[in-house]
Amino acid sequence: MPSSSRRAFGGRHELGQNFLVDRHVVARIAALVPPGPVLELGAGDGALTRQLAVRAGDVTAVELDPGRAAGLRRALGRRVRVVQADMLRFRFDAAVPNVVSNVPFGITTPVLRHLLAQGAWTTAVLLLQWEVARKRAAVGGTTLLTASWWPWYEFGLAGRVPASAFRPRPGVDGGILVIRRRQEPLVPPAERVAYQRLLREAFRGDRLLPAIRRAVPAPHRWLAAQGLDEWARPRELTAEMWAALYEAASPRRRNR
Repeated sequence: MPSSSRRAFGGRHELGQNFLVDRHVVARIAALVPPGPVLELGAGDGALTRQLAVRAGDVTAVELDPGRAAGLRRALGRRVRVVQADMLRFRFDAAVPNVVSNVPFGITTPVLRHLLAQGAWTTAVLLLQWEVARKRAAVGGTTLLTASWWPWYEFGLAGRVPASAFRPRPGVDGGILVIRRRQEPLVPPAERVAYQRLLREAFRGDRLLPAIRRAVPAPHRWLAAQGLDEWARPRELTAEMWAALYEAASPRRRNR
């Protein structure tokens, strides 16, 4: 493909796209996807797509590059529904419970935000940069993005993928992140905007106490009840603690 066409459709260098070439890693990722229909975002040259196509269940592969999308159609025929589209604008089908993606490193955060805002899937298996996967799984402390979605999703780290598994070879290893939608949300979905507003305020500073003084009655007592002290940082809270903080900070709930 000419370099000008590759730039137009966000090629590997522009998006940080690195294709999987290690068959063992491909099989490992596919094995983490539960049975049933699956949506693959950013199918690329089809390493994962081919592995998914041998399973029972419908496979939909989304690929932005029209040349690669056409190649997948030729190679896989009717076994896979190939859609030439931008994964950041693709609307999910409620009948597809599973999502998998070797996410281009350059658009990791936009992809995650788009994915988490969709209401139609149950499990997502994502290949990200190793450090990004660790952060999203709250290894060593949580981040604003993860905590913002914790009441509705569980984030787990499913292993490390060496840089040698990709072509072109990136400068960092990959990590497999598994996201599962909670069967019982910790916060009602209808209150997501209010919850995330509280989270943004809480993460403004290094310590939690100054951010919650106005929101929570007796904040020292609340911290002590959670096993935290006045020096606690937002990154130290668990999903359950964030839900409890929202509960304590909601006037409507306090006055019921």
